[in-house]
Amino acid sequence: MAGAIYKPDQGYWTRTMSAVAIGVIGLAGAVWIFDQLVGTSIYLQGGLAAAFMIATAAIIYWVYGVNRTTVDFFIATEGELKKVNWTTRREIMGSTWVVVIVSISIAVILFVVDIFFKELFSAIGILTGGSYFVELFKSLFS
Repeated sequence: MAGAIYKPDQGYWTRTMSAVAIGVIGLAGAVWIFDQLVGTSIYLQGGLAAAFMIATAAIIYWVYGVNRTTVDFFIATEGELKKVNWTTRREIMGSTWVVVIVSISIAVILFVVDIFFKELFSAIGILTGGSYFVELFKSLFS
């Protein structure tokens, strides 16, 4: 059959989710067409938006269901994804905590170095405006 779905039992999820994503984009395009035709006949607005959605659905069906090249690509993609060694939740959480702790540590170190150089340059007169710690000390004991 010319219009039958090619290899319907293989690559189901990759084809389905890709088709859904393109369908959402097509729906957004239909809404955009409908909005661009404000002020014209409601039948023209709805008709062109519906025609766009029908054309989008036909293209999705052809690309993700009938076209042998793209279907074989999606089948091969799903096969390769099944071979991937996915990390466990525990490994991801551990790696995330390492990144968070290192990021906070670097931020604290840079803050301390920044304060040190500000105080140094204020003390030798390069920066004007006074030292933060001197001003804090004066305010506490005056």
